[in-house]
Amino acid sequence: MNKSYELVVVANRLPVDEVVDDKGKRSWARSPGGLVSALQPIVRRQGGAWVGWTGQPGEAPEPFDTDGMHLHPVGLSEDDVDRYYEGQSNATIWPLFHDAVEQPTHRRPWRQAYEAVNRRFAEAAAALAAPDATVWVHDYQLMLVPAMLRELRPDLKIGFFLHIPFPPVELFMQLPRRAELLRGLLGADLVGFQRPLAAQNFLQLTARLLALEPDEDRVEVDGRTVIARAFPISIDVAEVQDLANDPEVQAEARRLRTELGGGDRRLLLGVDRLDYTKGIEQRLEAYGELLAEGVVSNDDVVLVQVATPSRMRVLEYQQLRARVEREVGRINGEFGAVGQVPVHYLFQSMGRADLVALYLAADVMVVTPLRDGMNLVAKEYVAARHDDRGTLVLSEFAGAAAELETAFQVNPHDVEDLKRGLVDALEADEAEQAKRMQPMRMQVHDNDIDKWARDFLDALAGDPEHGETPGAR
Repeated sequence: MNKSYELVVVANRLPVDEVVDDKGKRSWARSPGGLVSALQPIVRRQGGAWVGWTGQPGEAPEPFDTDGMHLHPVGLSEDDVDRYYEGQSNATIWPLFHDAVEQPTHRRPWRQAYEAVNRRFAEAAAALAAPDATVWVHDYQLMLVPAMLRELRPDLKIGFFLHIPFPPVELFMQLPRRAELLRGLLGADLVGFQRPLAAQNFLQLTARLLALEPDEDRVEVDGRTVIARAFPISIDVAEVQDLANDPEVQAEARRLRTELGGGDRRLLLGVDRLDYTKGIEQRLEAYGELLAEGVVSNDDVVLVQVATPSRMRVLEYQQLRARVEREVGRINGEFGAVGQVPVHYLFQSMGRADLVALYLAADVMVVTPLRDGMNLVAKEYVAARHDDRGTLVLSEFAGAAAELETAFQVNPHDVEDLKRGLVDALEADEAEQAKRMQPMRMQVHDNDIDKWARDFLDALAGDPEHGETPGAR
């Protein structure tokens, strides 16, 4: 008889990556990232299970146990990756939910693959969950899973959390099969979002599309109460602070300042996935104009832009890479000197210790997405700066802006406003830096990733501090 589990997490990816050593031996290592850091202790403590994809096309490996968790891989074929993941998830839903920064593509075979893969995940979770168990489904790749799971296992307590923005009604209405997607989410007892406005958008759509009658943060559907509420995600503060206090990381930060700064040059830093929502092109445009106007110079400022490769099989991402690298080349060619350039561009992934060293070295952290559900890089930078130094230039359209209110907030769609924010951040003296950094550090410290996970699961379980039990009649 197969074992069942009281807590099942369902996400597009498993919390581990396959590692191949020099001798060709394969093993599993824990994936980096805040979500895994937050959920792994909870799943382990409850002896729970995690359903997800390995990240590689092909047959799924056999389920296995590791680090106190039962992992159940879901297989995706090359066709599934093309249609469900790169197609419907990342070429349709992703751009639409990010204010259509790029035009979404709508294709019927993609929708069909999305439905089929979502059903595969739902069936796996249904088979693993114990009677009356809790199942927590994550993110935009799996928005049909809650309703499918509800149909298979009406006894379950089902939560869903969306890590990206949820669009306004007018944008969501563009989606083919839009009501089906909405019904998918309504299969959950608790639907969590990054920001309150996203929850409001969702509830408005239940009235517009399904003629339901939402009341405050809840709506009745099929005799159940579905609650929609904001749970702003955060970071593993302790991990970042431990790295920031590591003597080796601090030594690397000093080396970077010496090597990049050449003495008195101030360091601007951007760390992003290479994605059109992240505002990298607008950031380069603003910086280039400041150089051209003589407001800053190659002698006193340098920008380090880390761009992590992302979805490079998708045409729009290939084109974005070409545009970014062309602009970096133009700026360096026009304003650089032999042995000293105004932009250091790194198209690569970086380890956690290396990133924290960059955070410690940077005078100005530049986080300017055109649209972002939260943006955890901003919070990581704040958590790393135990010296209360450094400044944060932050887009108004990142979810983090509502919590990091003392950052230099800018509209990244307005190049002049972005330039103003960069200059103000560069000119801030130590007293102003500390005045702005201290409340942000307190906010991040008091609201870490563990608190986020506890708050969501407590609300799903009906903790009195978090309101009425979802799903109650």
